[in-house]
Amino acid sequence: MLDDVIDKHQLRRAGAPPARAKGFVVLIHGRGATAESMLPLADAIAMPDLCYLAPQAEGYTWYPQSFMAPTAANEPHLSRAMARVAAIIADILAAGVVPEKLGVIGFSQGACLTAETALRNPRPYGFIGILSGGAIGPPGTPRDYAGTLEGARVFLGCSDHDPHIPLARVQETTGVFKRMGASVTERIYPGSSHGVNDDELAHVRAGLSGMTSA
Repeated sequence: MLDDVIDKHQLRRAGAPPARAKGFVVLIHGRGATAESMLPLADAIAMPDLCYLAPQAEGYTWYPQSFMAPTAANEPHLSRAMARVAAIIADILAAGVVPEKLGVIGFSQGACLTAETALRNPRPYGFIGILSGGAIGPPGTPRDYAGTLEGARVFLGCSDHDPHIPLARVQETTGVFKRMGASVTERIYPGSSHGVNDDELAHVRAGLSGMTSA
């Protein structure tokens, strides 16, 4: 039962009740933020047939250093964070939700965690939203992930001069998702801030719309 999954992982919820939801969206918050801070995104997306679920990072941070830092500098926190998100996804699927009805959206540090977890756990996700983020690891990190993301829809949106997310890493991440078979849309916003803009919300709605169809 999905209610048991929500209780097990202490997920905050918004949108449609699980029993009548047409799809499920896991929302991953950024550094220093809360699960509750992601729930207003459900109102901004304005798709009430979806159930939005948000986990809380221990200490409000998924891992301590930059996502570009040497991997060892973020351990064991990074491995625990990825394992937790992967377990939430696995438990939702085990409760009877098909991958095509499951979306995962992250912002900033949460977007990096979303990208890396999806790449390491490939499925035909209904939607993956990476808002100001990219795959995790220092420059030169091998990106030879196993499996395929064929059937998955992915959106990446970021400023061209984001102070935390290098443009080259966003573009690299786009390339990796494409190589793994996903249908990918990338949008770079000149002069934009480190946040979520209306155009990104429009792309998120478009990406999630396929999850609400019969």
